[in-house]
Amino acid sequence: MEEMLVTTTEHIPGKEYQVLGEVFGLTTQSKNLVRNIGAGLKNIVGGEIKDYTKMLDESRHIAVQRLRENAAEMGADAVVMMRFDSGSIGSDMQSVAAYGTAVKFNQA
Repeated sequence: MEEMLVTTTEHIPGKEYQVLGEVFGLTTQSKNLVRNIGAGLKNIVGGEIKDYTKMLDESRHIAVQRLRENAAEMGADAVVMMRFDSGSIGSDMQSVAAYGTAVKFNQA
């Protein structure tokens, strides 16, 4: 399957389409206890916590892939107006949501 176009813009230049509805991709990730301890120590001295940055980057990719899968199940050709939302769950989990509008291209 060709990778589905996902864009943050409302309009795809040169394309006319009909809106199918909202689509979502969700994931919640956590690091293991050893990495959480390492992150706590890094918090004392300051600076980037690279394990958490990597976790959020991975979470973002998973959420977008799930968004594409959700859109494909609806018969969509693309997703417009894609956005991210994230938040903490407890002290060691991070949730990432990708959401947007599934669209179907009009046939010429």
